[in-house]
Amino acid sequence: MEFRDDDLDRFEAEGPTPLPDTETQGHAGHDGARIWYASYGNGAPVILLHGGLGNSGNWGHQVPALIDAGYRVIVIDSRGHGRSTRDERPYTYELMASDVLEVMDRLGIEKAAVAGWSDGACIGMVLGHTHPERISGVFFFACNMDPSGTKEFVATPIIERCFSRHAKDYAALSATPEVFDAFVEAVGLMQRTEPNYAIADLAEIKVPVAIVHSEHDEFIKREHADYLVRHIPGAEMILLPGVSHFAPVQRPAQFNAGLLGFLARIAT
Repeated sequence: MEFRDDDLDRFEAEGPTPLPDTETQGHAGHDGARIWYASYGNGAPVILLHGGLGNSGNWGHQVPALIDAGYRVIVIDSRGHGRSTRDERPYTYELMASDVLEVMDRLGIEKAAVAGWSDGACIGMVLGHTHPERISGVFFFACNMDPSGTKEFVATPIIERCFSRHAKDYAALSATPEVFDAFVEAVGLMQRTEPNYAIADLAEIKVPVAIVHSEHDEFIKREHADYLVRHIPGAEMILLPGVSHFAPVQRPAQFNAGLLGFLARIAT
């Protein structure tokens, strides 16, 4: 039977499937922070970038599927998230994108596809815009590229369960577990004010892009996803029925099928 956790009951209680073991993991020192990463498998590289307040463990359902499909998978805890540290500067997507490039250099990865979830999607799109020579494609799930793309926030039980999971994981993984509230506020400030891509910026994105939108996304407007498809050259739309902003852990088989299909298309 296909795994489902639509209400995130299991995610809150247990977290997602644990990441596989690997000897290729560690921290890359970069620009005032220590950025945690891990690498699995062999083949064409795919970098997975998690959402705001989360960590790489949230990709526990995706890493094995990608390994089985013949990809090398790299997960990265964004600056200040999970096992990664930060300095006192405000968060920016550009700064976190530069951390990804540092990890790529550390691992000797010349070019990779990026699959990003929420904030991770924005980081991936920034990389696709600023460093297209390093990015073979961007799987852009559940994010906006200007502040008009977000819905008015409404707390729901699913969101509360996800936030609870993030709080538990931060306490367990962070080098500064006592500053969770300040961490949430700092990430929230970035999310409320960034990114600020205009139509002209979107038109400059030349790498393959899939805009991936869930039927019940709690944060991102469907019309914003349509807008991105119209203004990013060659972008495709992938719609995920029956799920929300948390599709990778709600119905991973559906999410993985979309991701693997995109990776296959950009490889041809």
